[in-house]
Amino acid sequence: MSVGPVAFVLGGGGVLGAVEVGMLRALLRHGVRPDLIVGTSIGAVNGVLVAADPTEAVTERLGRLWASPQAREVYGGSTSRQLVRVARRGTHLHSPKPLRDMLYRELGGATSFADLRVRFECCAASIERAAEHWFSQGDLVPAVLASSAVPGLLPPIAIEGEHFIDGGIVNSIPVGRAVELGARTVYVLQVGRIDRPLKAPRYLWDVAKVAFEVSRRHRYAREMSAIPEHVDVYVMPTGGGSERDDSPLAYRDVAAAARRISRAYEASVEYLDAMSV
Repeated sequence: MSVGPVAFVLGGGGVLGAVEVGMLRALLRHGVRPDLIVGTSIGAVNGVLVAADPTEAVTERLGRLWASPQAREVYGGSTSRQLVRVARRGTHLHSPKPLRDMLYRELGGATSFADLRVRFECCAASIERAAEHWFSQGDLVPAVLASSAVPGLLPPIAIEGEHFIDGGIVNSIPVGRAVELGARTVYVLQVGRIDRPLKAPRYLWDVAKVAFEVSRRHRYAREMSAIPEHVDVYVMPTGGGSERDDSPLAYRDVAAAARRISRAYEASVEYLDAMSV
């Protein structure tokens, strides 16, 4: 039984974030409705759409969106085109325009945080202040773009003279934020990376990935260990994954979205049934 206020915490993870759609579908079909949504990176993208339309219908839209040509555009075209783009820009492979256009289209008339039906916050990392920053008011789309600006893939987003990058750098699965904002029941929607054991890097390109994973897992474990006794936390299952999900090119593998959504949905239904939620 969920005791309010109920929070959905949506973590980061690129295209692996498709699993969050399956989790959301299971939760909403079980009658679990959020009073608060906090998200980071792709979790901010999924989360803001749910905050605008907290009904089961939004999961159908998200499912179609994840499998659409527009989703592929967010992560760029061919390798040769990407190399030309990075040569021109110098710092990032992809343009933020496809994601920006998608957000404006899907959010419709919701242009500010005040327009949303459910309270929503998203996390980004400030470059100038080297600090975690939470967006909770003002223009909606720039905030979500800032939260999901993966370094090297998308450019930093400038807001009021400050530059922001992906919130996963500082708080990838923001459980503590939900508790801080007063949640009594927290549903954690994470993409599954924390379930797979880490290995020491073997190649140069593994070093940054492993270092980032150590950082994000440490923060998440610390926040989970500090959950007050009066707060109930449910970590939704992904239904499993594969080593391919950890590939450096996994962020472009949108073709697997339907499989990830279905797998997470089935596992989440079983989990919720067992918990009598």
